[in-house]
Amino acid sequence: MSAETPDVISIEMMRQVLSVPLLCDALDAAGYTRQSPRLPIVPVTLRGTTLIGRCRTTLWADMAHVDPRPYELELQAVDSCQPEDVLICAAAGSDRSGIWGELLTTASRNRGCVGVIVDGHVRDIGRMRQMNFPVFARGANPYDSRDRQRVIDLDVRVELDGVAFCPGDLVAADEDGVVVVPQAVETAVVRAAWIKAHAENRVRDAIRGGMSAVQAFETFGVL
Repeated sequence: MSAETPDVISIEMMRQVLSVPLLCDALDAAGYTRQSPRLPIVPVTLRGTTLIGRCRTTLWADMAHVDPRPYELELQAVDSCQPEDVLICAAAGSDRSGIWGELLTTASRNRGCVGVIVDGHVRDIGRMRQMNFPVFARGANPYDSRDRQRVIDLDVRVELDGVAFCPGDLVAADEDGVVVVPQAVETAVVRAAWIKAHAENRVRDAIRGGMSAVQAFETFGVL
């Protein structure tokens, strides 16, 4: 084992070294070639941030009637968050409302949630940016979710662009996209991504030192 590869790689260590492309490459090598949804989910509060944590899932649906129990399950989801959780809001890309905002951010952060990934739209972006809370979404929408969208289930397998996100899976998001790592291969994939990150550093240094791209790939086998 390389001296650069610790026995245990914590989530905080992952945030300092890993990226979505690195994890995608490691998943590809492990035979998991469809773990990143091809969706326009982008950072809307903090650029240059790598969000990594554990999936806490919510499934959303559009509605066109008065909700008899407004916000019920989304509040349960927020209050059940644990440290290092990332809220996954599977809303099928709906632009009917802004389903995430300042108050949900405040409540979830108090429970240890480290960020949110929304396959839909959000609001209160300026306020959330002031809170340094990583929010990834398709865009902004000022409408409140009440009587427009609601959580219909939580802590279940959900899909974004056909990619499964299960409670407890490792998830990462940055400016390149979103990727989910199934728990069954997490240890091996994270270790492989860690090793590649350090190998890429050596390649970068070699190319900066004058080595050609072809020679660098032949020498290190990394691109």
